[in-house]
Amino acid sequence: MFEAQHLYIDGQWTEPVDGTVQDLIDPATGRPSGRVTLGGVADAERAIRAARGAFPAFSTTSVAERGELLEAIGAEYARRAEDMAEAVTADLGSPIQISRTLHVQAAQPQFQHAAEALGRIEFVARRGSTWVRRESIGVCTLITPWNFPALQPAGKVASAIAAGCTVVLKPAQLSARTALLLAEILDTAGVPAGVVNVVLGRGSDLGDVLNSHPEVDMVSFTGSGPVAEGVAGAAAPTAKRLVTELGGKSAQIVLPDADLNMAVETAVFYGIGNSGQICGASSRTLVPRERLEEFLSLLTARVNELKVGDPRAEETFLGPVVSAEQWDTVQDYIGQGIDAGTRLVTGGPGKPALPDELAGGHFVKPTVFADVTNDMTIAREEIFGPVLSVIAYDTVDEALRIANDSPFGLCGYITSADPEGARAVAEQMRTGYVLINDAAFDFNTAWGGYKQSGNGREWAEFGISEYLETKSIVGVVP
Repeated sequence: MFEAQHLYIDGQWTEPVDGTVQDLIDPATGRPSGRVTLGGVADAERAIRAARGAFPAFSTTSVAERGELLEAIGAEYARRAEDMAEAVTADLGSPIQISRTLHVQAAQPQFQHAAEALGRIEFVARRGSTWVRRESIGVCTLITPWNFPALQPAGKVASAIAAGCTVVLKPAQLSARTALLLAEILDTAGVPAGVVNVVLGRGSDLGDVLNSHPEVDMVSFTGSGPVAEGVAGAAAPTAKRLVTELGGKSAQIVLPDADLNMAVETAVFYGIGNSGQICGASSRTLVPRERLEEFLSLLTARVNELKVGDPRAEETFLGPVVSAEQWDTVQDYIGQGIDAGTRLVTGGPGKPALPDELAGGHFVKPTVFADVTNDMTIAREEIFGPVLSVIAYDTVDEALRIANDSPFGLCGYITSADPEGARAVAEQMRTGYVLINDAAFDFNTAWGGYKQSGNGREWAEFGISEYLETKSIVGVVP
């Protein structure tokens, strides 16, 4: 059983002032797997004070010093990579191979990427007799979700450190193991006391103080739109900078000349992988009407051969969703899809057949709906489960209209035999990130969305810039 009774504040492992104990539940079995002690308002305030106290010294460190620190963190992270993968699997129920690749191999390089990006940012520039400086914004609250418990904290912390900021990280309580392991990595790598503080706790308990405190200068939040409204409301009275990455309902456009096998792999990996718990999941697949049945035949065969089961088994592709609550949510959406008159191609309500030891786990059948129209709830709302909606189209212009007809604009996917044509389509998608064909995900470029998918960007110099203020000093004598 995993036991954690301490928070990481001001470079020390410390017991919460007003802590409460919470059981951790194994998503694969539904049984308790550990206990953590959550902090309260007094602990959040302690962490903010520690970050404020550390800011004057850390913000004046040189770019070279911060780059060296980031490289040291990256090296320690690499040393603990397998530990982190196991923590992700325990927290999220992600299959261990997915934890190593989709999660840890994306998170670990964030520190090296940030170190390299420092060389691409002009921190001081002269324009005639005026000097323009980029300076650390201050103390930052970082609020991260459970679905990417390694990548999200790593990306935000790396950018903040690169900018010379100090932070209070509040991870989702469901991902306590990964957050505390990150604190161990930062501590071992030599991050100065107070620069990064990690406070476990419920958002309903800590949110107001972390987002409204006058000593906090910026809030970076990843999560749902409704929660973001509360975060924005708390941050507004003190005019804090707010960077958000919210939901998505991303479309994959399968162009008429596409390799359908490649299109199927994209739909499976980005739509069903991680049990569909991906903000940028390719949950709407747009297919030429004349190729629809061929695509569905290939997709069904591929989905039905996926290994669903124990996330600790090397061969498993699909594990459980994170919690019983999330399982109920996904089941409700599957029911809405059936009630809307769609064609249930494979999957459906209930749990897949699994061994008795996994009977209490939060497993969802990978599910594909066809004959979906873009006005249906399952095509408009983020399900966060392994559920794909396949929508037929007649022209590429119609496909673009359907893809863009969404309140979200986080990610997009295009499959085509013509890279130039695919790029032309990508340029018309109202999303912050587009993947063409089987290109590997680039974690060293800008990540963020249009519309209700959020404001601002993360990763590399784009993420670092969110943590910087711009100052002009006019009339400087040469």
